Amino acid sequence: MFPILVKIPIPGLGALTITTYGVLVATAFVLGILLAARRAKNEGIDPNAIYDLAVWIIIAAIGGSRLLHVITQWDHYAAQPWHVLKVWEGGLAFYGGVLVGIPAVILFLKRRGLPVLKVGDILAPSVALGLAIGRLGCFSAGCDFGTETNLPWAVTFTHPESLAKLGVPLHPTQLYESFGSLAIFGILLAYHPRKRFDGETFYLYMILYGIFRFLIEFIRGDVDRGFIIGGLLSTSQAIAIPLVLASLILIIRGRRLAAGA
Repeated sequence: MFPILVKIPIPGLGALTITTYGVLVATAFVLGILLAARRAKNEGIDPNAIYDLAVWIIIAAIGGSRLLHVITQWDHYAAQPWHVLKVWEGGLAFYGGVLVGIPAVILFLKRRGLPVLKVGDILAPSVALGLAIGRLGCFSAGCDFGTETNLPWAVTFTHPESLAKLGVPLHPTQLYESFGSLAIFGILLAYHPRKRFDGETFYLYMILYGIFRFLIEFIRGDVDRGFIIGGLLSTSQAIAIPLVLASLILIIRGRRLAAGA
């Protein structure tokens, strides 16, 4: 709705544009890391290790998210390759960050001798909180918009620099996902003390978000986000299915082992 937060005039150079999307994504990272560091301290893990890990997470998450987005819109970026660098305008595919971020986090933790699954449980609520905030940035930029609808809460984008379809009422899918991620955040915090084994909170997040994201994809209106199997599934749905199934299997296996311990 408000893609440009402020423009600062710079004599001789035009203006420095600060986007709402960029500010909110940065805020999401900062709050997520601060929360993880606090929870790590409560779990007996040095919070400084989380701050060090944050550098890896930021690079891997942004790089992976941008890479998947570019792949799904290859024709556009092949014609205008310099647009790949314009991450402040939107265009970060969440699951790309997950697929690149998880190996990066595991590598870092292994090198530091830190428990991978335990840290994964610590990070999961931060990811949910960060996504809840980050999707507000998507809403401001107009990216990841929904299909047309006549529902009372439909949103009509009018700003000329918005990435959404203009002048028609749309599902505010960005807000759906923001509110959904906030709900998942609350569920994870409440469930964590009751977990039966390390890794369970992280796996639960992958299941809850995967199912939620799979359903949201049916009312997404940005058809250029990438599809497979003749348009039957979006890229995110195709990624969500194996992640949900794998996480479900790991939870069942982990609970059985914990029960037998």
